[in-house]
Amino acid sequence: MLHITKLWTSVALASMLMLGVASAETVLKSSDTHPDGYPTVEGVKYFGELVKERTGGRYAVEVYHSAQLGEEKDTIEQVRSGVIELNRVSMAPFNGTVKETIVPALPYIFRSEDHMHKVMDGPIGDQIKAAFEPAGLVALAFYDAGSRSFYNSKKPIKTVEDMKGLKFRVIQSDIFVDMVAALGANATPMPYGEVYSSIETGVIDGAENNFPSYDTAKHFEVAKYYSLDEHTILPEAFVMNKAAFDKLTPEDQAIFKQAAKDSVAKQRELWAAKTQESRGTVEKAGAQINEVEKQGFIDAMKPVYDKHITDEVLKKLVADVQAVQ
Repeated sequence: MLHITKLWTSVALASMLMLGVASAETVLKSSDTHPDGYPTVEGVKYFGELVKERTGGRYAVEVYHSAQLGEEKDTIEQVRSGVIELNRVSMAPFNGTVKETIVPALPYIFRSEDHMHKVMDGPIGDQIKAAFEPAGLVALAFYDAGSRSFYNSKKPIKTVEDMKGLKFRVIQSDIFVDMVAALGANATPMPYGEVYSSIETGVIDGAENNFPSYDTAKHFEVAKYYSLDEHTILPEAFVMNKAAFDKLTPEDQAIFKQAAKDSVAKQRELWAAKTQESRGTVEKAGAQINEVEKQGFIDAMKPVYDKHITDEVLKKLVADVQAVQ
């Protein structure tokens, strides 16, 4: 009888310990403006899988896609204040908070996606990551978002002259506003979720984005002219609240950083596939895609650089990016 009692006591203790481990799981909330299945959403999900596996289930990541927690400008403040722990946001909305993010957001700063990868994966990327910390953020990774081009409901854009008078939605960033103005068009900053209805009702003529966004947001339905000016190859920032990161043990911090690094390769693979798929989708649906006289667009950007690259830190950063081969 005593043996049976001891056995049941051991089983009960083991069950309590198992329950304790389960209840000790910390769930971290992450936001993304894009729909479920989008490459950035899937990249963060993969990061969460790696973190859960490598911490033995002590941490899990719950991804709120489709702007469930708000548009990017709102969620930046949420992650800085600790309301949410993680956030995937385009680089441009950070321009007013982390000045070094101005450089990768500049038009035509990157010559190609390969050039962007070399820059953001190297010492320059590390310098930009470090600049997030005074803003209460830890930059875990930079994801791909391809090249962004203009699309509109009126006509194909082939030269800078064709831009004149058109109204475009842009990211809530001064650089993007000034870029559109330098091309002779009118910029309207607005949340991503309002673009479709704004084009449909004529509030704006179009917007600018990559093929996966043009496809998944269905903007091709209301703006069929997509012109390949490829003005930016803008990385995405995957960030964490610094206070939450600092609470992690050094071992867990290393796990989080490595998981983020490993998720980049996965996200890039998904991005490349999705870009090809989305271009095919919009072409099949009737979108008209055309090349542009790109040099005219590049030449028009000098006032943008002159206005935004004013201090020595940013001037050196621009020169360093341009020097990467």
